[in-house]
Amino acid sequence: MRIGLFGLGKTGRSVARSILNDDTCTLEWVVRKSHHAPRGSLSEAIERSNSGMNRIFSSTTTPVEELLDEYPVDVIVDFSSPESLDYYGASAARREVRIVTAISNYSCDQQEQLRKLSTDTAVLWSPNITVGVNLLILAANLIQMFAPLADVEIVEEHFRLKKGVSSTAKIIAHSLGVTEFDVKSLRAGGIVGNHEVVFGFPSQTIRLRHESVTPEAFGEGALFAATQMEFLSPGFYTMEDLLIPAFIENARKLQPRLLAVSS
Repeated sequence: MRIGLFGLGKTGRSVARSILNDDTCTLEWVVRKSHHAPRGSLSEAIERSNSGMNRIFSSTTTPVEELLDEYPVDVIVDFSSPESLDYYGASAARREVRIVTAISNYSCDQQEQLRKLSTDTAVLWSPNITVGVNLLILAANLIQMFAPLADVEIVEEHFRLKKGVSSTAKIIAHSLGVTEFDVKSLRAGGIVGNHEVVFGFPSQTIRLRHESVTPEAFGEGALFAATQMEFLSPGFYTMEDLLIPAFIENARKLQPRLLAVSS
């Protein structure tokens, strides 16, 4: 699978490493906003993967039509900024290039733009694209269905300089009917990102917790989404759309296993 990556910040670099380390994918190019050529081992690895050619481009100097025609890709993975959608969105959709975006702060208009693009190609939007967080959301909703009267508390923890409630915590809260103003936030050191859902009962407590130990978790999630979308028709998708079928299929296999354990 040929992948084009937008964004080469801290998370984008981790995503690039994940793609380079996957034998089933090739990182065809990276687009960043700056026109200054990046240096370092990662940049050299990207060049080596393309036979010594520099495939790190700037969106300010490289026309997107020229980029997509000269270096075609099957899917675009976006870890840059909301504005990048204006740069590549329409051109990618016309070529039926699939789009995986993990941008958390799209405006309402930009979210609508994503949905319009999805009429021509498969578009997946997930503000937190780690597989673990999205499994946590599914599991939390399942628990709430069984115990709708349980108290629900959401706690999110991030690095010291992060401002505001995390977008992931807002999504978890919205799915469980909790307002974002009730989310508890902790800021300390260099925490990558932790999210916890607490279900309180009169005589017991259930805690679901996800910890992003390193930024590579985002690269793993992006690769999972990109590979799963290979089989999807045009449309608008979330990570839950990819995980629910597998969740249901494996839930059906659970009863025989439990019966075997109890017998």
